[in-house]
Amino acid sequence: MQTSLEQQTMPHLVVVGGGAGGLELVTALGRKLGRKGKAKITLIDKHRVHIWKPLLHEVATGSLDTEIDGVVYRAHAARHGYQFQLGSVSGIDRAKNEIIVDPILDETGNVIVDARTLHYDRLVLAIGSVSNDFGTPGVSEYCHMLDSNEQAQKFQKTLLNQFLKNSQDNGHQVSPTRLAIVGAGATGVELSAELHHVVEVLSVYDFDKKSERLSINLIEAGPRILPVLPERIAESASEELEKLGVQIRTNTRITRVVSDGFIDADNTLIPADLMVWAAGVRVQSWIADTGLEVNHINQVECMPSLKSKTDDSVYVIGDCCSITMSDGTRVPPRAQSAHQMANAVAKNIQRELKGIALVDFKYTDYGSLVNLSRFSTVGSLMGNLMKGSMFVEGKIARVMYLSLYRMHQLAVHGWWKGPFIIALSRISKIIRPKIKLH
Repeated sequence: MQTSLEQQTMPHLVVVGGGAGGLELVTALGRKLGRKGKAKITLIDKHRVHIWKPLLHEVATGSLDTEIDGVVYRAHAARHGYQFQLGSVSGIDRAKNEIIVDPILDETGNVIVDARTLHYDRLVLAIGSVSNDFGTPGVSEYCHMLDSNEQAQKFQKTLLNQFLKNSQDNGHQVSPTRLAIVGAGATGVELSAELHHVVEVLSVYDFDKKSERLSINLIEAGPRILPVLPERIAESASEELEKLGVQIRTNTRITRVVSDGFIDADNTLIPADLMVWAAGVRVQSWIADTGLEVNHINQVECMPSLKSKTDDSVYVIGDCCSITMSDGTRVPPRAQSAHQMANAVAKNIQRELKGIALVDFKYTDYGSLVNLSRFSTVGSLMGNLMKGSMFVEGKIARVMYLSLYRMHQLAVHGWWKGPFIIALSRISKIIRPKIKLH
């Protein structure tokens, strides 16, 4: 039988995952409960630094410097009333209300911190999602993925080395750098455009690099790019990408990956020097072993309160949450969903502390925006003032796209410090290189 939070003097609230939703949640709980001694809040994440996931494609191209735009969890925790523990969670002992955390190893495999368990009174799973390779042979061996800051930085270094190699042509004819991306969702589309921007910028820094030396294939198994977004957005994005010279291959299913490219269902090789896999998402496999009810991609099935259907002490937010709204629609795995869920769970946990009935989560779709680097931004807006949606593009759409990240920064840093963080980021763009060169 569960013990209600209001009966405990110092309940322990554990949040696993410091992504957009998880970090905003511990920030809110730390301010409302942690600082006032009403609860102990702990965030667990396997990374030391938070980067807003929708911007990982900019980290991958060097357009975003994580040393400036990253949030160091431990420092942030000290300022906002919660604790941070570094580690990778591999399981939950629901009978004991304990989280199982793997040992922390150094670069040589030596144990720095032993495996450990943490007791919780309420657990929030905010572990996000990772790329789904659908069991395709060769993906893990030959493809880059952009699920984390570390993966994005690894790709950036590989990309920079490839450009450096091609810039040293010594007067000889050099073939274009061939890059292929599987998955024409937001990540694949935005990465394609950002890569062309990077090529233009590199010429400023003595890279003898021209746009015709970059060849990009954007591969999609479905009939069009951006399959989950309105068709008009997809059409506009396709036009912009084609202007940049991106070759879009729709209705192309990849069956395996080899060292020099992708093999499609017709057994045709799509050659590539660098390969990125951005097709589909799934939740980490360990979640299926917890006994919680999950769907086919390991998302946890949740009730309207965002508690899991299986365990009253477990909340779930973000990409790892599967919830159907009253109108029969499912909440999509987007940053705006994680943001809204974090706000809802923060309120429900405070209601539990006071012994007040929980409220149902209500998702509001504010539209979708796709940023094509400095070339264009397209999308649709939805809200109370409009019936249906309104298509936007160009500078207005660009400003709105950037405002999404600014709102995240304000939620994480607060309305006093947030504007200073934003101003510092803007100033740094003036004095530092336009892209990261190391």
